[in-house]
Amino acid sequence: MSTKVHFAIDRGGTFTDVFARVVTENKHGAVEERVVVHKLLSKDHSYSDAPREGIRVVLEKVLGTALPRSEPVPTRNIGSIRMGTTVATNALLERKGVPTVLCITQGFADLLFIGNQTRPRLFDLNIVRPELIYSEVVEVEERVVLAKDLPQGFSADGRTIFQTVSGEFVHVEKPINVDNLRQSLQKLYDTGIRSIAVVLVHSYLFPNHELEVGRIASSIGFEQVSLSSQLAPMVKVVPRGQTACVDAYLTPLIREYVKSFSAGFDSNFPNVDVTFMMSDGGLCPVSELNGFKSILSGPAGGVVGYSLTTWSVVKSPVIGFDMGGTSTDVSRFAGELEHVIETVTAGVSIMTPQLDITTVAAGGGSRLFFKSGLFLAGPESSGANPGPVCYRKGGYLSITDANLFLGRILPRFFPSIFGPSNDLPLDCEATRAAFEHITVEVNEWLSVNSGRKSMTPEEVALGFIRVANETMCRPIRGLTEMRGLDPAHHVLACFGGAGGQHCCTVARLLGIRKVFVHRYASILSAVGLSLADKVYEAQAPSSLKYSPETIDAIYSRFNFLAEEPTSRLRKLGFSDSNIKITRILNLRYQGMDASHTIKEPEDKDFKIAFEKQYEREYGFRVNNRDIIVDDIRVRCVGQSPQFQLPLAEVSAETPTPCSVTRTYFEDGWKDVGVFMFEKLLTGHKIMGPAIVVGNYTTIVVPADCLVNVTASGDLLIDIGDSERITANEGVDPIMLSLFSNRFMSIAEQMGKVLQRTAVSTNIKERLDFSCAIFDPNGGLVANAPHLPVHLGSMADAVNWQIKSLGESWKEGEVVVSNHPSCAGSHLPDITVMTPVHHSGRPVFYVASRGHHADIGGITPGSMPPFSTSLEDEGARIKTFKLVENSQFQEEGITHLMCTQGGNAPRRMADVLNDLRAQIAANHKGVCLIRELIAAYTLDVVVAYMYHVQHNAEQAVREVLTQLSLQERLDPVGSLVSEDFMDDGTPIRLRITINRNDGSALFDFNGSGFQTLTNCNTPPSVTKSAVLYCLRCLVKRDIPLNNGCLIPIKIILPSGSILNPSEDAAVVGGNVLTSQRITDVILSAFKASACSQGCMNNFTFGDETFGYYETIAGGSGAGPSWNGESAVQVHMTNTRITDVEIMERRYPIILRSFSVRKGSGGKGKHNGGNGVVRSFEFTKPLTIGILSERRVFAPRGLEGGTDGSKGLNLLYRKGAETPINLGGKNSCRVRPGDKFIIMTPGGGGFGSL
Repeated sequence: MSTKVHFAIDRGGTFTDVFARVVTENKHGAVEERVVVHKLLSKDHSYSDAPREGIRVVLEKVLGTALPRSEPVPTRNIGSIRMGTTVATNALLERKGVPTVLCITQGFADLLFIGNQTRPRLFDLNIVRPELIYSEVVEVEERVVLAKDLPQGFSADGRTIFQTVSGEFVHVEKPINVDNLRQSLQKLYDTGIRSIAVVLVHSYLFPNHELEVGRIASSIGFEQVSLSSQLAPMVKVVPRGQTACVDAYLTPLIREYVKSFSAGFDSNFPNVDVTFMMSDGGLCPVSELNGFKSILSGPAGGVVGYSLTTWSVVKSPVIGFDMGGTSTDVSRFAGELEHVIETVTAGVSIMTPQLDITTVAAGGGSRLFFKSGLFLAGPESSGANPGPVCYRKGGYLSITDANLFLGRILPRFFPSIFGPSNDLPLDCEATRAAFEHITVEVNEWLSVNSGRKSMTPEEVALGFIRVANETMCRPIRGLTEMRGLDPAHHVLACFGGAGGQHCCTVARLLGIRKVFVHRYASILSAVGLSLADKVYEAQAPSSLKYSPETIDAIYSRFNFLAEEPTSRLRKLGFSDSNIKITRILNLRYQGMDASHTIKEPEDKDFKIAFEKQYEREYGFRVNNRDIIVDDIRVRCVGQSPQFQLPLAEVSAETPTPCSVTRTYFEDGWKDVGVFMFEKLLTGHKIMGPAIVVGNYTTIVVPADCLVNVTASGDLLIDIGDSERITANEGVDPIMLSLFSNRFMSIAEQMGKVLQRTAVSTNIKERLDFSCAIFDPNGGLVANAPHLPVHLGSMADAVNWQIKSLGESWKEGEVVVSNHPSCAGSHLPDITVMTPVHHSGRPVFYVASRGHHADIGGITPGSMPPFSTSLEDEGARIKTFKLVENSQFQEEGITHLMCTQGGNAPRRMADVLNDLRAQIAANHKGVCLIRELIAAYTLDVVVAYMYHVQHNAEQAVREVLTQLSLQERLDPVGSLVSEDFMDDGTPIRLRITINRNDGSALFDFNGSGFQTLTNCNTPPSVTKSAVLYCLRCLVKRDIPLNNGCLIPIKIILPSGSILNPSEDAAVVGGNVLTSQRITDVILSAFKASACSQGCMNNFTFGDETFGYYETIAGGSGAGPSWNGESAVQVHMTNTRITDVEIMERRYPIILRSFSVRKGSGGKGKHNGGNGVVRSFEFTKPLTIGILSERRVFAPRGLEGGTDGSKGLNLLYRKGAETPINLGGKNSCRVRPGDKFIIMTPGGGGFGSL
């Protein structure tokens, strides 16, 4: 008799799960299979490696023989080992990879540091970027540029002009300086660095230079050489470069781990089939595992597990709900695995096919807080050590504690692995004491702020669970509703250690009617590993237009790419009949950056499949645009034989609970039956409330939910209807937290729809937009954290339209406006507004504001530096019904855009498409608000709309009181501040805080007169700046709404730069003066030194197009922090366009993009540095620069020195001496001319 054990092991952050298939063949050739599972801590002092320890323990069970830890694990009975591991993920999160050097094109040493130039947290004055994963940089003296406008029939010469695999031509402008490169690398090698990442501009098209750098590095002795052109041959140098860095940083670590893991086995181990799970859901041999492909190794196993086990039972789309200790992963399966190309993990972009998994910081270990009337669950986690309070290690109150306290986790079924010696059960008493303590805090707040009765500890614990459930619903809504899918049309597949306690309630919140729980739900990632296939992929860049004429060339490329992967699978023993080839194109409309992954449809018509997917997700098609093939890809799968778990026995009897326990639900404590999972038989039914335990999982079944046991012994739970919630007297802090989340979620989903449906670079790529919802009077209810400059101004815009249109604004009508006198910010920012009607009256409004690329201003991009009147800046619209009688008024809006400004928009089609996208975003908001009303009733929703605003008001009053005390002001005391625009116009402010009621007066009397320049600022923009600063000073998450401004009064002198006439030019006020106002406010509070005080608005174009971008600079230092360098500050947070995208799309070459060293002010804490961005033009264009802080430097604070002023220099072709364009200018440029923008640094804080 022979026995082989096939191991599938998921090594998680807290636990390691082992799923083992034991295959026994007797002497007669009969084969029997059985399953053995084991769970152990991933870290424990008694063993050095958890997966190997799991293998040893299982082998002992199977063989009935003791296997001492001191001896190598025997491999004669090991059939195979499949592993998923968080080793790479944890190393990336904790920044514990190997020292790595980055080699990058000269002029771009800081490019990966700058990234997309956005700050991670919009309202943090102390901007903290993720730590870099490379430690040294070598600039490679080389440059390759795209060779455009070549004559028809041009042939490459193979010396300086090359034709690439995509068919495009490149010009090798500068070959590698080999001697200098070798010298630089040798110096770093001599310091002990052995890992190198290489990314050169346009290497995705022309890899020759990267290959040459790789050969030089290898010849020196570097052991790990990661070339971006081999790892991710796709356009966008920043994510491709970060991918190469991740690979160089992590791959040696993984190889070291594999070496350590292997060392504990006997000498036969090299003959064992060992594979690892990759982020794309496929297996690869251990010798081929790369760091960048293993980031989602653990979660990927779970997706494969539920996709293969749930789909076969329910035959309908499935949402995966994997709730662990630290976070929750959600994903979707509808017959095939869904992949994305670019993701962000631990602050680093990774460009490789990965399963589409969204992670939210809500898990069993999510910490619980009560702050200013809000219940908060996460994002902070208690981790595995010290863990929740009940872990007996001095931990923090967490979701696991709440479930334990409410009887939803039963200690007697939980392993006794806690306390100092890891041998004690969960600590129920410590958990109870912690909830009693936090309940005192809650009731103290209620006694002061609400007429509601006091809460019990049980109600408080359940409240935290409800808030956590809502948090976990948000990514699921984004995963489905954002794509035009209804979550109610899915089945929720629950797995992970903590998911069973929440799955039924989460499903009910989403309208999902069925929940599937696999019998091995708590170790489903390990099960998925046992079911996974071996996968190889290959891809190549392309620039083809998709058309009947190019299909043969595309399929020829498919066949070529498939040759190597299929050959490798054949060598692993797969026959052609077991090799599945999936052909994939990344397609996009011409003029757009974002591509869509389209798998080969049955009819092989990629165009129709692309258009259908685009229309389903965005609600419309883009007509008369070519479809571009960005990448051609093949995924070759070696399909493993699928094993079947044994079927469960059948029974028609009613199951009997093994015990009865007390569990707390919404209607109080209930006696509920406890059922053992492994004793349930096919046909068994259990009506909730009930608890099912076993196989390392606990499933809480609420009332009105019915458990059905399937033929395979899994659970299929029918979800009953939830009770409608009514409005009680007073404010319920739990409901307050829930509605804060829901309102914000609606605004966020509107933003996602707008981003995905827009066509312009400004909105789709740079994210220059905002979305919000408003009360019946136009008061702000929730504003997603998009752009601060839009925060308060949109509410005034909605209010203006309500007053102006009155009852003539009918249901379903959409209004558009951009005029500053109607609370617009500047003309390119067009606001689209839609009412939400209920029972014949408007109960909410939704709005979206987007910066349009060109609206007919006197210069391309409609950001003219020299505008002196509003007419110069483009089309002016006070009010127009964009949708009337359910029809998009294309003719009317086109007429307005072409006649209400100096010129017609240069790309009217883009304006119309972006307006349609804004309408689609508003429509999403309307639908979601109606769903909210249907779920909770209008009375409840409206009540909490006002409660949420009141909560924000309280938060602002508290912070104003604290600031008054902090500055040692009188009970009614003042702070003063002033600064100057570059033309000398003063911005003066006196803030008078009344500590008695927590109110403040922001008095801007004394500010300068309206100017003939365009730095005049509509009042709504000043309101946005005040709201932004107050939110920054609160220093915690509060709803951004009208309540924040209730304690505030703002005085803006008429006729001043802050309250100009109706026809004043204002395009610079929104992007320049707003930054100065922010600096003045924060300086008054001594919150931080001045940041760069500018957005560095740069435009270029001609009669056919306009391009616009804002450029990062330095942030100001604060009382306890240094300013950040090369980052967007305060009133903006738009992205920068990737250099390869820019050069591919526009007639420019970006010569450098780097940190402007030494430009930050000095002090106890130094200001952040600005940037240097250098352009060379390749055809005649008009350029414009609209900037500030070129005369008055960003000021330091409390003895810190000023940051450096900005500088804008134009070099005419061949000239050695530059021309200073000043802060605001426009001119014509010719091919070969260069323009260099040096942005300001931030001020320092504190004396040295």
